[in-house]
Amino acid sequence: MSIHNLPRTYQNTWPITTSEGKLRLKIPASSISERGLKVTPVLVNGHSPFGAEIEGIDWSRPIPEGLVNELVQLQDKYAVLIFRNTGLDNARHIAFAQQLGKDLEVNPFFFGRENDRIGEPFLWDVGNINRDGTTVQPGQRRWEHSKGNALWHTDSSFHKPRAKYSLLLSHGNPAKGGSWTHFADTRGAYAALPQDKKDELESLIVEHDLWHSRKLASPKAFKEPLCHERNLVPPVCHKLVQTAPSGNKTLYLAAHAKRIIGKSFEDSQELIWELISHCTQSQFVFSMEWLQGGDMVWWDNRQSMHRANPYTESMTARDVRRATVNDDGPFALGVPTPSM
Repeated sequence: MSIHNLPRTYQNTWPITTSEGKLRLKIPASSISERGLKVTPVLVNGHSPFGAEIEGIDWSRPIPEGLVNELVQLQDKYAVLIFRNTGLDNARHIAFAQQLGKDLEVNPFFFGRENDRIGEPFLWDVGNINRDGTTVQPGQRRWEHSKGNALWHTDSSFHKPRAKYSLLLSHGNPAKGGSWTHFADTRGAYAALPQDKKDELESLIVEHDLWHSRKLASPKAFKEPLCHERNLVPPVCHKLVQTAPSGNKTLYLAAHAKRIIGKSFEDSQELIWELISHCTQSQFVFSMEWLQGGDMVWWDNRQSMHRANPYTESMTARDVRRATVNDDGPFALGVPTPSM
């Protein structure tokens, strides 16, 4: 694949949902009881279950520690958990995230805290609404920056420490059929690789750089990041093949992945996008529609990729806010850059 033909955006169109209008399930929806909760798996293949909608939690009060531990075990199994109509506000959203890990990622406020609609250091405004209530439009740096969110990625793989969990919560009333987030199973995708490919990838180390993905998505605006942007987020290196909490091996991939140590930029990009294309085949992907305020999705960045629908001038308002739990595991800070 030529680096000049790399995917830079994906279409908004998506296959028709189930009659319930919730998820594009890969198997007929059938709920099971796990740990006293109603669990509806989303994608089941021969390698691992991926994604589940969870019911039976009383979000009106703090979640008991025992239930938090049970949810973490479900998270390790499914990698993406979906909760509907939680009724959470900003404070309780943050509080639940802190039950999963006390160290939350702090918003760097790239465009200035005074210009941030939420203004909360532990929440990222990843919606498409300006402070005055209008939707983001072409010409704004935020429009260009957000183009990268439509590329397949893991959150904050370019940070030290990297992101462990992301918890994205909807506010307001999203327009039906207009607001989706798409998820890819990097565990199942790894398992499906032939053994010789697994052997080839086992020892590779990849440099992750936020400004690489921004330049891919918006070559003019991010030909060179602004000085303060580059200083805020320098690159980080990570092992390509890792072990997920479930014990399965997984590919740690993202559009932020810039180069493979020891390979040229061109060869690196060819292999990275070959693998991203492999991970995002239909058998490894499901899509979640945002139906109402209070919907929340919690995913593990170490064993999945995701992307948003790209911005369009006719898009409807989408108010979603993300709390991010920093990784505290042995590879949270990445690995040292090997000497060339």
